[in-house]
Amino acid sequence: MCLVFVLMQEVTATSRHYVDRLFDPDPQKVLQGVIDMKNAVIGNNKQKANLIVLGAVPRLLYLLQQSSSSLELRTECAVVLGSLAMGTENNIKSLVDCHIIPALLQGLLYPDLVFIEACLRCLRTVFISPVTPVQLLYTDPTVIPHLMSLLSRSQRTQEYITQIFSHCCKTPEHQTVLFNHGAIQNIAPLLTSPSYKVRMQALKCFSVLAYENTQVSMTLVNVLVDGELLSQVFVRMMQRDQTIEMQLTAAKCLTYMCRAGSIRTDDSCVVLKTLPCLVRMCSKEHLLEERVEGAETLAYLMEPDVELQRIASTTDHLVAMLADYFKYPSSVSAITDIKRLDHDLKHAHELRQAAFKLYASLGSNDEDIRKKPILESGVIELLCSLTQSDSPALRVNGIWALMNMAFQADQKVKVEIVRCLGTEQLFRLLSDPDANVLMKTLGLLRNLLSTRPHIDQIMSSHGKQIMQAVTLILEAEHSTEVKEQTLCILANIADGNTAKDLIMTNDDTLQKIKYYMGHSNVKLQLAATFCISNLIWNEEDGSQERQDKLREMGFVDILHKLTQASDANLSDR
Repeated sequence: MCLVFVLMQEVTATSRHYVDRLFDPDPQKVLQGVIDMKNAVIGNNKQKANLIVLGAVPRLLYLLQQSSSSLELRTECAVVLGSLAMGTENNIKSLVDCHIIPALLQGLLYPDLVFIEACLRCLRTVFISPVTPVQLLYTDPTVIPHLMSLLSRSQRTQEYITQIFSHCCKTPEHQTVLFNHGAIQNIAPLLTSPSYKVRMQALKCFSVLAYENTQVSMTLVNVLVDGELLSQVFVRMMQRDQTIEMQLTAAKCLTYMCRAGSIRTDDSCVVLKTLPCLVRMCSKEHLLEERVEGAETLAYLMEPDVELQRIASTTDHLVAMLADYFKYPSSVSAITDIKRLDHDLKHAHELRQAAFKLYASLGSNDEDIRKKPILESGVIELLCSLTQSDSPALRVNGIWALMNMAFQADQKVKVEIVRCLGTEQLFRLLSDPDANVLMKTLGLLRNLLSTRPHIDQIMSSHGKQIMQAVTLILEAEHSTEVKEQTLCILANIADGNTAKDLIMTNDDTLQKIKYYMGHSNVKLQLAATFCISNLIWNEEDGSQERQDKLREMGFVDILHKLTQASDANLSDR
């Protein structure tokens, strides 16, 4: 312990010596002190932290901004500050608190290119940190146009500025500011730069500018780069001889343009290039982050388009690849890189989340496709097992995916879901303490109980338990959304041919429906009234007997009152 204490004292004394030299009256000694400090902090986070604690940052910023400081001193100060910024997040917070950003932005007004590059390098390091408020880039309205003007100075200014833009464009307002100051015209030529880093950062800029932005996307589709349409430049960047990072980012650009409506979903650059590229990114030879990004982007691309879903479902065994996402890592012993394994285990949930999104997109609009993610891949068993997880997030996602799969599914799929999940687990989920799990389980039950033959079959097997669960939920303290969903399930049961008898023979359930018809919440009144509507439908056998029973129980009086309701939908119903 004594030795450690002595060593710590020595480190602190050395750090103090570096800071003291910044205050020397001899400018040459100050310069040498800064240069020595630069060499001392390289790769040494402990030294960086010590210097920050001992007050090096305010002095470095003072020297950087002083008109009496030589250009070399200012440049070296910017380099040291950039090195300090490459330490921990706490270092960045300290630098931001010392107002490093306005000082460095001011430094960009000087004409010397080497000094400008040093300031930009430091700014880039500060802005790409998650702890830096990106709004600081937009505080002074003259900053963005000045950064645009510096793009032409060198490859380094191009790399740093485009990286700053891509990290600081977080909102539609940010997109608009950059767009209005000529981001597209200024950045587009950089896509053909001889520097890979410049091309890559320019491409990232376009992906964040185009995301859910119709104005930007509609402009991008007409942009020419060296006489070639921008969309074709993006297509070239998706070729297999490019880096995975470039392929993925170019695919994102075209995906966002397609979703914004500037490129048709049946355009060859989407169907033959973007979609296959994203499917390729889902394969197991890619890194975990690449697979996540590929799957999430693919889900976003095809979400609204049935034809793209159909093409994707038959491309490169995508469905089988997704099933593998849930089994990761499949063999711990096969992975020799322990650091990689540790990283991937921590992020495996992101892989599952991405697969959920993609399954949901694949099966959202087309029954044939849905039967193919589901029955062939064995994913139902995987999803059902996830509903038993200790993690509420995994339970939610598992049941959410099952809910989507059951939507307008055929009887074979529904029976398979009920069989794999098991009635015990289904009812356990209906009493889950997590409200999201409960809501998704009710959604699953509602989707299972749709179309009369399905309703009657499921209720004939599990009717008693389902009615018991519904009753318990309606009696307990739950949100309006939960109660509404539960009443909608009753309305579906009431639509069955034989299933409706389970309601008509249960006076307790009928009284609950009656109570909610008189509730103060219109949504609950509507859902309850819908139950009665299905029970008394004239064209069905036994309708007269059901009407007579409900009349005796006082339902007609409530219906009369509801015809005077202020809500038009309720009074019409």
